[in-house]
Amino acid sequence: MEQFFTPSFLLAVGQVIMIDILLGGDNAVVIALACRKLPGSLRTKGIVWGTLGAIVLRVVLIFFALTLREIPYLKLVGALLLVWIGIKLLVPEDEDGHLDLDGGERLWTAVKTVIVADLVMSTDNVIAIAGAAENVGGEHKMTLVIFGLLVSIPVIVAGSQMVIKLMDRFPFVTTLGGMLLGWIAGSMALSDPAIASTIPDSEVLHYACGVAGALLVFTLGKLMARRT
Repeated sequence: MEQFFTPSFLLAVGQVIMIDILLGGDNAVVIALACRKLPGSLRTKGIVWGTLGAIVLRVVLIFFALTLREIPYLKLVGALLLVWIGIKLLVPEDEDGHLDLDGGERLWTAVKTVIVADLVMSTDNVIAIAGAAENVGGEHKMTLVIFGLLVSIPVIVAGSQMVIKLMDRFPFVTTLGGMLLGWIAGSMALSDPAIASTIPDSEVLHYACGVAGALLVFTLGKLMARRT
């Protein structure tokens, strides 16, 4: 037990927790977007199950963190998927079209959306967490990662609930959430190994791609919403 109270271990724990908190904001938005249309009695379940599924997925991805970063076109595909998720989350649901779905089906649809979106968004988060865990080394690395992720669960759950309340009160927050997914997608595509070496390392270009992704989600989301 003494090895868990060494300065290096405690420092790495603090780093993992801070990474989870700082990078967990976008995950809270995704969870809130996916669960906002659930009945009030199912929202908490959707948030909790979606968060747990995303956390388990991150633990698995830790083993492949560096490999995932080097796979060409993976981030490009992920960016397209994230744009699609953002657009779909902005399109109002046809309430009549959901009369044949019970609460359980809608709940698991929301949970699956959360897990898929988090899978796409988690590569950079996972790499950052894995880097912090390297400070400990040895057989305690996964213990540190799992502990840090578990600590982040209440933070993400609380953040998701707060964002849902904001969406209920201020509908434009939903649009901003969808655009955030587009921003992340644009930035993600730019860092794909297949194109990263062929373009200049420019902060302006990074922000331009983020803005382009956000505007793409906003524009296509509004167009699809008008057709429903």
